[in-house]
Amino acid sequence: MQIATIVIPNLDGLAYLGPCLDSLARQTRQDFDVILIDNGSKDGSADFVRSHYPDVMIRQFERNEGFCRAVNEGIRMAATEYVILLNNDTICEDTFVEELVSAIRRTGAFSCAAKMVQMSHPDRMDNAGDYYCALGWAFALGKGKPASRYDTERAIFSSCAAAAIYRRAVFDEIGLFDEAHFAYLEDTDVAYRARIAGYRNYYAPRAVVRHVGSATSGSVYNEFKIRYSSRNNIYLIYKNMPWPQIVLNLPFLLPGFLIKMVFFARKGYLREYVVGLGAGAALCRRDKKVRFKWKNWSSYVRIQLELWGNLFRRISDLCR
Repeated sequence: MQIATIVIPNLDGLAYLGPCLDSLARQTRQDFDVILIDNGSKDGSADFVRSHYPDVMIRQFERNEGFCRAVNEGIRMAATEYVILLNNDTICEDTFVEELVSAIRRTGAFSCAAKMVQMSHPDRMDNAGDYYCALGWAFALGKGKPASRYDTERAIFSSCAAAAIYRRAVFDEIGLFDEAHFAYLEDTDVAYRARIAGYRNYYAPRAVVRHVGSATSGSVYNEFKIRYSSRNNIYLIYKNMPWPQIVLNLPFLLPGFLIKMVFFARKGYLREYVVGLGAGAALCRRDKKVRFKWKNWSSYVRIQLELWGNLFRRISDLCR
């Protein structure tokens, strides 16, 4: 009986799929299914996988439906206890699946994030768990730092959906990835909702994956990414924070957005950032907001303390 389903969203990733799927064939644990969700690729990706990896299930969209729609389709297709989301531009170490399954069973978490190292420099970190702070900033811990410093299992705010395992049943309780995001911060949003419901997320450093990064969007900073990131950040705050919590955080959120505005203005992307903020405000509808429940009061308190604490975590990680 299969224990997990690996869902790989793909958009014109032909150059990456062979090494990624070959690494899955070498896993020490093989009781998993693989589903490729193709987002309207024009490079023959799906045909390549169909010819060379016949055991991989394929679902094709006619056009790019976005990361969230793609992974949601894979989650719906999965009939296993766990779902592993994996970017196409990754190569997994041989014990990747085994260690992720072990970590989520041991911790009882909603999700566990893999240790992501840079493809070109595997001794350097790409992501050691995602965090969210009171400034309204989401950040990956350890990016660019020596990988040897990030070998301790710990609770994190959210798992980067580029390489993470999720407990399938929890999605039935909190909902799937919010397709209004399309892409970017969708993994922070789903983790935030899980945190509100009382679940935890962990970093699993023994599950190692090498990651190219920005293989689909093309660069670290571009118009698409900046617009959607700023849009989704406004939406994330509105959706998950009760109004009193938003007011409480305003002294942090306002300077946080101002600093980002200056940062992107210096890089020539001020217009894209501001347009994104406006688009995010347009997404803020009453029916989208997570309903406050008194039974989750303690979760909101823990989250708020983390938002403040993650300000210092961010500074500390930059200084390491």
